[in-house]
Amino acid sequence: MNDIIINEVGPRDGLQSQPTVLSPQQRGGLIQALFAAGLTNIEIGSFVSPIAVPQMAATDALAQALQVPMGAEVSALIPNMKGYELARQSGVDVVAVVVSVTETMNEKNIRMSLSQVMEVAEDIITRGSREGAQVQAYLAVAFECPFEGLVDPDRVVDLAARLMAAGARELVVADTIGAANPKQVRSLMERLVDNHGAPRLACHFHDTRALGLANVYAALEAGVRRFDAAVGGLGGCPFAPGTKGNVATEDVVMLCEQLGYRTGVDIDRLLTVVEMVAQLLDSELGGRAFGWLKQRAA
Repeated sequence: MNDIIINEVGPRDGLQSQPTVLSPQQRGGLIQALFAAGLTNIEIGSFVSPIAVPQMAATDALAQALQVPMGAEVSALIPNMKGYELARQSGVDVVAVVVSVTETMNEKNIRMSLSQVMEVAEDIITRGSREGAQVQAYLAVAFECPFEGLVDPDRVVDLAARLMAAGARELVVADTIGAANPKQVRSLMERLVDNHGAPRLACHFHDTRALGLANVYAALEAGVRRFDAAVGGLGGCPFAPGTKGNVATEDVVMLCEQLGYRTGVDIDRLLTVVEMVAQLLDSELGGRAFGWLKQRAA
């Protein structure tokens, strides 16, 4: 299969860690620009407390105001059942739940045990299946935890099986702190592809140790064709000092297109969006290949 689906997570995972808080109108303008660049899967925000995450305030109004092109899909992160209900009331039919695979990460992040988080996730997946929603299940810190260190792949495989059995549309394996290496990625993703099939799997990589693109390649070799990425390399993890952002969308597009895959993304328009976001945030942004790509486009 030569088609690659890139799920653009900049408007949520990227912006939520930025000190500059964009208005819902600015966020909406960014999302529309990403659609215009050919991205058809976009995580538009999260339904969390605006006190805790002011960058994601008014995601309900944002969702209702968006002009979503035919064939495109928007999703939102939800922390619990209340978030699920708010998302559905706002017209969002694709929701993402996150389970950290280690006890300590769950406790530090949301003050719940792993078993409690799994129960919430399974309940949301079950309800979503019953009500016609589609639930993406994320397994965070799937390779290494900032508190517990390396993660046993068997734990990831077991949790994945439970989430898939509950009815998750898609399982996203997340290297939340950017600690994975290509050997680990290929080994784990081959096991999961064997168990669940590539169409129901995706990967989410950060570039902390400069291995983000190498890990995308390893996942491609394992059969994965769905990837999260953030325009300009936006993002970060507050629990891992020194963590870099997500793999940059422009880098993933470049890699996949040079390998002969189709992404459907207009790279020149995407570079314009990178510059747009950099101006909005008053910050220097861009993936590892941004300078080369701009020079090539000139």
